[in-house]
Amino acid sequence: MQKSLKNSLYLGLAVLSLGTVTVVSTTANAAAKTKVTSDVTLKTAAESRNVEATGTNALYSKPGTVKGAKLVASKTTMKKMANSKKSADYFRAYRVAKTTRGTVYYKMVSMDGKYRGYVYGGRSVKAFAGGIKKAATTKSATMPSNTTMYFKTPGKSNVSWTAPNNTQYKASKVVKDTTTYANDALVVTDAARKTREGSLYYYVTDAAHPEVNGWVYAKGLTTTKPTTDNFNDKTDVKVNLKNADGVVIKTAILSKLDANGGTTSTATGTAVGDSAKKQANDAWGKTVLTGTGYKYASADSSNVSALTNAKTGDTITLIVTKNEVVDTPITFYVTTNSSDLSQAATELKAYKEGTTTAASDTVVFPSVSATFSGTKDASFTAGDLVAYLTTSKLNVLDTPNYNKAGSSDKYYTEYTLVSALPGTYGTTTKAFYVASEKNGNSPMSAPVVSGTTGYYTNK
Repeated sequence: MQKSLKNSLYLGLAVLSLGTVTVVSTTANAAAKTKVTSDVTLKTAAESRNVEATGTNALYSKPGTVKGAKLVASKTTMKKMANSKKSADYFRAYRVAKTTRGTVYYKMVSMDGKYRGYVYGGRSVKAFAGGIKKAATTKSATMPSNTTMYFKTPGKSNVSWTAPNNTQYKASKVVKDTTTYANDALVVTDAARKTREGSLYYYVTDAAHPEVNGWVYAKGLTTTKPTTDNFNDKTDVKVNLKNADGVVIKTAILSKLDANGGTTSTATGTAVGDSAKKQANDAWGKTVLTGTGYKYASADSSNVSALTNAKTGDTITLIVTKNEVVDTPITFYVTTNSSDLSQAATELKAYKEGTTTAASDTVVFPSVSATFSGTKDASFTAGDLVAYLTTSKLNVLDTPNYNKAGSSDKYYTEYTLVSALPGTYGTTTKAFYVASEKNGNSPMSAPVVSGTTGYYTNK
């Protein structure tokens, strides 16, 4: 009986051992066979995809359960970012992947671009879960009682931004130096605080120079109007640059002028025509008139006369003329997010029937009724360009159908406009799109049957 019991025990242990091996093998195989069933670009508004880590899951180069996934940021690092007081540690989600296990992973990039990868996001694409949650990177703030402001210290600090830095992915400077706009009145139209840092920003508009419009750190602004335009009536001459109708286009100062004969004047009413003509050359006029759409000619007889007769302390008038209307070429880019930086984007290719092989990046640029045009060197906003592209039905572009290896289905890629750059008419600008691959017949039809295709530069 003991022998029988002993044999039974041996047999039971053997079966148990075999069972254990089988279970481990099955689990390993399941992990090895986990695959991505879909991985698509998120199409919702960019700001609705601002997220923050919860600290419960690590960040991987691929969905974490897929073979070959490498650690990008550990769970410990993600927890630190979840508790961070820096906006740079927020993320922007831009793709979503599903696996054969029914799990969802979001691909995202930190606002400073340091970390990029996939994080577990639960089991539904309807809401962020698991390792990330939706984030409000800014919150509304109280508007100031006085909404007219000026740059406190004009220069390269506290300039205007497309969004408070790091509250949107790739937020960028609208202008890099505010010196030219030192005396411009800025109107505050919105106020917001960065959620993590608590710093206050105002959105300002500049009627004289719309290219300045953007978010400015509140402490970089002042309600005090500049008490002086640095004018010295003993050495300087004020200038009003007017068009033919007598409208003042810009004002400027000719400073530290020499008296006719040689030395810097130190008395009001001193004749300084020779020095004034030398300073107010064509290059000076081009700088002063930047963004206005007007040009200045120092050789114009009326300008020569005004400068020749200038005396310190005077206000003289110089005549400017409006530039011609010109076309503004556009270069089209594809981006994986809503960034307006071409460094984070790839230039699209123009599809030309008979010479181009259809592919996912060969876009059909249709004929439109008009190019993007305006007065040469006059400023336009990103909104102006977006409005043109939308009106011309260029806010959605498509490739022709193309084939994919191993499939008999028809495919085409659709590109949807997400952002554009401000600029000046006549100088090539940029528009940015996100891609979405689709099955079926490509639309490819032009929104206008006759017109021009001269609006794009893509080759």
